[in-house]
Amino acid sequence: MGLNKAELIESMAADAKISKADAKRALDAFVTSTTKALKKGERVALVGFGTFSITKRAARKGRNPQTGKEIKIAAKKVVKGADLQNKVK
Repeated sequence: MGLNKAELIESMAADAKISKADAKRALDAFVTSTTKALKKGERVALVGFGTFSITKRAARKGRNPQTGKEIKIAAKKVVKGADLQNKVK
C-alpha cells in the first residue's frame, strides 16, 4: 500500500498540529509552487529532502513488447530528483 494525498494531508495535519484544511492548502501550495518553478526550468532544492529539476530525454527507438515491432519514442522532459532516493535506502 502507498500513501495517498488524503493520508498525507492527515499526517501533515497531525505532525504540524494544524487542521486538515490548512494542511491541504499548504500541500496544494507546495505542489503548485514546485510545478511552476520546474516549468520555468528552475531547480527546486529542499535541504534534507531533495533537489528536483527537469531534464530532457532524447527521442529514441523502442520495441512494442506485444508485437516486437520497432517504434519511435518521442523526446520529452522528465523530472529528476536526488537526495530523496538516498533517504529511503
